[in-house]
Amino acid sequence: MMRAAPLFVTLLLAGCTLPGKRAEAPAAAAVVPPPAWRTQTPPGQPITQAWWTSFGDAQLTALVERALANNLDIAVAAGRVEEARAAEALARAQLLPSIGGQVPETQGQTLSPFGTPSRALGVQPAVTASFDLDLFGRLKQASRAARAQLLASEGARDTVRLAVAASTATGYITLRALDQRLEIARGTLAARSDALRIARRRFETGYSSRLELRQAQAEYAATAQLVPAAQLAISRQENALSLLTGDAPRSIPRGLSLERLQLPPIPDGLPADLLRRRPDIFQAEQTLVAADRSLDSQRAAMLPNLALTGSVGVVLSTALSNPVGVFSLGASILSPIFDGGRLRAQERGAVARRDQAAFAYRRTALTAFREVDDALAGYRRIAQQAQDLSDQAAAARGALENATNRYRAGYSAYIEQLDAQRSLLNAQLSLVQAEADRLTNFVALYQAMGGGWSRAEIDATAR
Repeated sequence: MMRAAPLFVTLLLAGCTLPGKRAEAPAAAAVVPPPAWRTQTPPGQPITQAWWTSFGDAQLTALVERALANNLDIAVAAGRVEEARAAEALARAQLLPSIGGQVPETQGQTLSPFGTPSRALGVQPAVTASFDLDLFGRLKQASRAARAQLLASEGARDTVRLAVAASTATGYITLRALDQRLEIARGTLAARSDALRIARRRFETGYSSRLELRQAQAEYAATAQLVPAAQLAISRQENALSLLTGDAPRSIPRGLSLERLQLPPIPDGLPADLLRRRPDIFQAEQTLVAADRSLDSQRAAMLPNLALTGSVGVVLSTALSNPVGVFSLGASILSPIFDGGRLRAQERGAVARRDQAAFAYRRTALTAFREVDDALAGYRRIAQQAQDLSDQAAAARGALENATNRYRAGYSAYIEQLDAQRSLLNAQLSLVQAEADRLTNFVALYQAMGGGWSRAEIDATAR
């Protein structure tokens, strides 16, 4: 009974640092998905992982796959996953016994009462072992926190992969739109060149004033500057895509023209499904789990802990006729009694970090809901805008033909033809932008819906 007294006294003294009731996550951080999307759409189809192939452009597909293979941001994210995997392995190793070995050597010389010196050489090889019993789960919860952090890092890596694929697809569509803008600028410049030639001839023959000639010259120069501006934008867009694919600045191969790119199908899914389909939401969820497990580990650190130590060895010495076996067994009870409030402060810090992770998870989920609804709204509105701009361009083209015929026949001033040319150019450029916006909106929708990502991918890599 007396032997149990030290343990009882230690547990009694530790009562002053025992953790209180566990703080729950804030109720305001809970996520309740809406029953349906705000913007109604027709029935959709499941998203495939290679969703970028739905645009029907082999060059676009090759470019995205090259980016996924060589992008440097993805490589950095993969390195962070390996770092988290090593941290998780370290946390698991803390649950296992630690075994080591030592071979201390001693040498000495003594003098007998008769003045005779004597030298002795001794070696004591031994095996030592220690084991933390982890009575209240401090190490176990820390291991679970490291595991959740590993899963969060894998979610972060997949978020980067999805963003790179979407940025590459968007960049390619933008490049094809710039190509079409350059083509329109060159075609308009050729038409303005003909108009300038006619205006000069009419001025030289006395059929028109110098004002008309100057107007034609000014309009030609205004159109000419669109060509180098578009060429510069194309070069910069190619350089941006080269960076996404992990290459030095280079020319980007083209495939289909902008108007020949296919419109992908609308992806299906409810808001509740989105919580399981986006890697960034999974990352935020696992970050919350890691913070919660770290809180449990911190609370367990306030409780007593029992550690076992032992060693076994043999003494070999020239002063002994035979080896002598030695061993030792020990147990230590470690318990905080008074630490000036350090453990309590660390617990409050862990609670605050858990609450921050909970609100970050809610923010990520709400942002995801917004991104999907924004893209669904764009599906209808941009399509309507593109149709209106197409009608405007057709009307402007007809107006230009009428204005040109009237001017050449001498029934109207040159300013009418200039106005018609400007209207057509603006309508054509706006239509190209609307068509590009319509395609990139599908990219944004596929990205917002998770791009075909699933938790099973992470589970497969973890096994």
